[in-house]
Amino acid sequence: MKIIVGLGNPTREYEGTRHNIGFSVITELSDTYNISVDTRKHKGLIGKGIIEGERVLLVMPQTYMNLSGECVREVMDYYKCDNSDLIVIYDDISLDVGKLRLRAKGSAGGHNGIKNIIAQLGTDVFDRIKVGVGEKPKHMDLADYVLGRFSRDELPIMRESVKTAGKAVADIIRDDIQKAMNKYN
Repeated sequence: MKIIVGLGNPTREYEGTRHNIGFSVITELSDTYNISVDTRKHKGLIGKGIIEGERVLLVMPQTYMNLSGECVREVMDYYKCDNSDLIVIYDDISLDVGKLRLRAKGSAGGHNGIKNIIAQLGTDVFDRIKVGVGEKPKHMDLADYVLGRFSRDELPIMRESVKTAGKAVADIIRDDIQKAMNKYN
């Protein structure tokens, strides 16, 4: 079973923000593969289904971003999965809007949700898909930027990027992270 986690913040006030791009990709996967993500369990919303012939669990932590690892840890423990079964999707301010970068391991790069997942799992070795949300303008506070919404010009780019990230998840499941990295990076 693959555990596919999209990072974001719960509640309507955060819908459509840069920080919630992981939730957007989970919604895309939910729509594409007809997987309802509506069960409240393990401090998250989860949905069970099949992608590329593999059983998957789609997860949207409801702990708020900085405590995402609590949900991930509970899910991993409950389903007795190891880190090779985990794919995490999240926003990255160091990438241009809409650009993807796939990795099999690495530091948190300043992302508090990833920091918490690494702390909870005790390792930085797990597959991840970073979705570029653009660099923070110099005059803006980081929290205000990532909790802000995309501009009218950025929205079509991000819609396409969310679809591409969903395809990248399927490629990781079907092939492996290395082949997917060669394709998308």
